[in-house]
Amino acid sequence: MSHTELVLDLTRRAKAASERVAELASDVKDAALRLAADRLEAATEAIVRENARDLAAGRENGLSAALLDRLMLDPGRIAAIAQGLREIAALPDPVGEVTRMWNRPSGLQVGRMRIPLGVILVIYESRPNVTADVAALCVKSGNAALMRGGSEAIHSNRAIADVLRKALADCGVPEDALQLVPKTDRELVDLLLAREEEIDLVIPRGGEALIRRVAEKSRIPVIKHFNGICHVYVDEFADPKMAIDLAVNSKCQRVSVCNSAETLLVHASLAKTVLPQVLGALAAHGVELRGCGRTREAFPAAALATDDDYRTEWLAKTMSVRVVDSPDQAIAHIRKYGSNHTETIVTQDVTRAREFLRRVNSSCVFVNASTRFSDGFQLGLGAEVGVSTTKMHWYGPMGLEGLTTQKFIAFGEGTILE
Repeated sequence: MSHTELVLDLTRRAKAASERVAELASDVKDAALRLAADRLEAATEAIVRENARDLAAGRENGLSAALLDRLMLDPGRIAAIAQGLREIAALPDPVGEVTRMWNRPSGLQVGRMRIPLGVILVIYESRPNVTADVAALCVKSGNAALMRGGSEAIHSNRAIADVLRKALADCGVPEDALQLVPKTDRELVDLLLAREEEIDLVIPRGGEALIRRVAEKSRIPVIKHFNGICHVYVDEFADPKMAIDLAVNSKCQRVSVCNSAETLLVHASLAKTVLPQVLGALAAHGVELRGCGRTREAFPAAALATDDDYRTEWLAKTMSVRVVDSPDQAIAHIRKYGSNHTETIVTQDVTRAREFLRRVNSSCVFVNASTRFSDGFQLGLGAEVGVSTTKMHWYGPMGLEGLTTQKFIAFGEGTILE
């Protein structure tokens, strides 16, 4: 079968499956997800074995520590994936939800109802948990998932997809609601991105180069998330211990993910007191610090930051630091260097917190909370298909509602337009 024939077969089967899964009852979809969770846990040993093949190849091919961390599966991570599926099953089904109704002078009662998007193409790198997360979210929201993972995770992705497809079929869900593209040739991606007749939305998950390439070539709408340059702003009214805890957790809890903090902004009034404590705690966790001149006065071990440092998504134990004179300057820095992902303010002043929430328009904005909570699972979505930093129909982590759109409905009583 040629690449063109393969893509045509995959997309047509996905389209047919999407029409069937869109009409499934909630209890059927939920039962399939619960069974899939049980079977994933039962298959832990086999999945870890396949994942070990990918990890070995990744080390041989020189994958970075960050990518290897994203690639790695162990019993704990597989259990977390299974729990994510169970949480998705427990969430309300968005399909058919009427979100608003209003009356018109004509006598019509008008409303909005959630419906599935159709076929979702997800192009992703490294993280095999995406296979399960996306499949579960798509099935629950009445969509079909067409998934093209990277060559570095091919064995892990196949192992997970095989378990999920069998669980779907055994519960009456069309197994083609989840299809893993069997080859990783780049030509296949280009062919898939041209199938606007069958595919309704493209979600690329990976490095900036991948996302830009997909956005440039796709004929289909694309959810974009180029970088995760997240900021922690320690305000002049911050509690010092809280500032230390949040800065360390935001940066160090897991450095290789897009919601880890890359830049620390600290109010100038704290430069001689709180700032050295925060930077000392970060350094004690092995973080390399790159700061402005005033940062280096307070903490001479920090290297001098360049303008490019503030634009960098490190995904490693490196952090940019800047001392700012006011909340205005902190917000201006975020607007100039940020990527619309996640920002948090550390403050005990309610007015300052509300001002930060109102003026900072990233997809997630927090008060006194780690940036690591910018995640579908942590925000109660069960999981996420990705993070949208493009202000399309959805902004931020995309869960079930993000995989639906809304149609207009209207009720009349023989109502005609005069």
